[in-house]
Amino acid sequence: MECQTKVSVQFRAALLQAEMHMNNVQMDLHQYLSHRRRRHHRQQRRRYWSRSWLSPERRRHLSLYFPMFRYLAFLAVHEPPQVPRRHKDRYCMLTLKTRTNELTQHFLLYEYCRNKTASHILFVLADDYGYNDIGYHGSEIKTPTLDKLSGEGVRLENYYVQPICTPTRSQLMSGRYQIHTGLQHHVILPDQPNALPRDSPTLPDKMREAGYSTHAVGKWHLGFYKEEYLPNNRGFDTFFGYLTGSEDYYTKRHCFGQNVCGNDLRDNFKPVVPNPDEYSTEMYSKRVIDIVNNYNSSKPMFIYLAFQAVHGPLEVPARYKNKYTFIKDHNRQIYAGMVAAMDEAVGNITAAFQAKGIWDDTIMVFSTDNGGQIKNGGNNWPLRGWKKSLWEGGIHGVGFVHGKALQEKRRVSHELLHVTDWYPTLVGLAGGSLNGTKPLDGFNQWKTISEGAKSPRETLLHNIDPLTKPVGDKLKGSPFDNRYRAAIRWRDWKLITGDPGNGTWVPVPTTMEDINMGDDTSQSKKNLWLFNIAKDPEERVDLSSDYPDMVMKMLTKLQQQNETAVPCVYPPADPNANPERLGGWWGPWEK
Repeated sequence: MECQTKVSVQFRAALLQAEMHMNNVQMDLHQYLSHRRRRHHRQQRRRYWSRSWLSPERRRHLSLYFPMFRYLAFLAVHEPPQVPRRHKDRYCMLTLKTRTNELTQHFLLYEYCRNKTASHILFVLADDYGYNDIGYHGSEIKTPTLDKLSGEGVRLENYYVQPICTPTRSQLMSGRYQIHTGLQHHVILPDQPNALPRDSPTLPDKMREAGYSTHAVGKWHLGFYKEEYLPNNRGFDTFFGYLTGSEDYYTKRHCFGQNVCGNDLRDNFKPVVPNPDEYSTEMYSKRVIDIVNNYNSSKPMFIYLAFQAVHGPLEVPARYKNKYTFIKDHNRQIYAGMVAAMDEAVGNITAAFQAKGIWDDTIMVFSTDNGGQIKNGGNNWPLRGWKKSLWEGGIHGVGFVHGKALQEKRRVSHELLHVTDWYPTLVGLAGGSLNGTKPLDGFNQWKTISEGAKSPRETLLHNIDPLTKPVGDKLKGSPFDNRYRAAIRWRDWKLITGDPGNGTWVPVPTTMEDINMGDDTSQSKKNLWLFNIAKDPEERVDLSSDYPDMVMKMLTKLQQQNETAVPCVYPPADPNANPERLGGWWGPWEK
């Protein structure tokens, strides 16, 4: 019996007292039963349970929350004591009454302690945010809020996400690799009848089960072709945001394919007519602030804020862009303003938590969903590649954790973490249970993050995509078909196969002409690379020819993962998804 997180000394002492009193009650009850008379059990049972000091409501609470007292209640029902006649018996009865009253008081204290110390959790997910786009990585883009928060917490410098939107979000919400959810290939397109499967509880399902109120704000992008796949039916008490992968920051309209356009903004299940003058980064931050300001519950909050920023299209109020007139590249200048708006929004949200008096009881996680998109002004220098690729620039994520619950603060962690790890980590922090989930690929990393312990993770599957076009020839004797796009990490080693995507190193541009998007991996049928990421984080030295045994070992590990994969689900477009058939809105089209 313990609170979910660290509690004050007085609460700890009270809980120890409660446990001691439980033992005393058991001893007193056994002593009392040893002096009972065994006649007229039924009559005396009624007299015993009619005592006001052990009311039915109190019996229910005690038996519900204290397994030991559940046993005592069983004894009292099935071996009811007689009304005492001797003075010693009266003493035992009085002692039992006193102990039970004390136990009830400590039960109430325990409940207060449990709710008081369960940390609020704020998970902020930035969209297409590049490795070289945050201040503490040396970027020319200033991020004072994110720099301050990360500096006070733990910066995660060996942290990985997926190359694109849906896979990262699906693994965050499920704690499982995309090969185990059928979402190995690309993203869920708005006209595809596809979604994160319902065969395992989501992260918000488990947070709500642990006693949290759950709120989603911003981007969903996990499927919506049926109402059962909407956020409110996937564990969130409230949802305010959009369902597709991107949209206009002002009009909140998304266009796809041959001018198939529709509005995309919802408040829970209902479409909302947007304010075309309101910038989405500010709109979503205001919604989170409203949730915080209106908080008046004993339940802790889990808030999932999935910013639209800084995904395209490139749009930002002039007051943010004007701070970066020294950046001559047009796209990079607008992008920098979008980052500045997001950084300010995070600052406004944390200020709301502080004003409410709950910031000290809050754990904040910040993460990107994939590497920066070079064509839209993002940058991942000095890492290789960008969004959509299996190179480090596409998957090595920006991430940090802030909160007073951290035992070792103001440090940098180089332990291996992955986006799937948030599921068991946050459920564990909430005091929840992982019962009922399908086998998880994530690890509880709280000790790694909070105390600086060694990461329990040695292997990390970046992906296996069976639908990509095969490249080159299969390596003789290989247990895995290396013609197909895949990548795996084991300790310091990383193996890439097939077509990993654009592998260019792109420095920060001063003008668009400075950006060289040529790809040195597209000019041959090469389909196998091996790197020591600890020594070569920029992936400049391919070691596949020097370490053939390690190549085979890594290919074997890939094949072992591949044998656990479910079939890839990537259905064709459905014309019934057209918003023209749905009143002008993107939304569920199947029953």
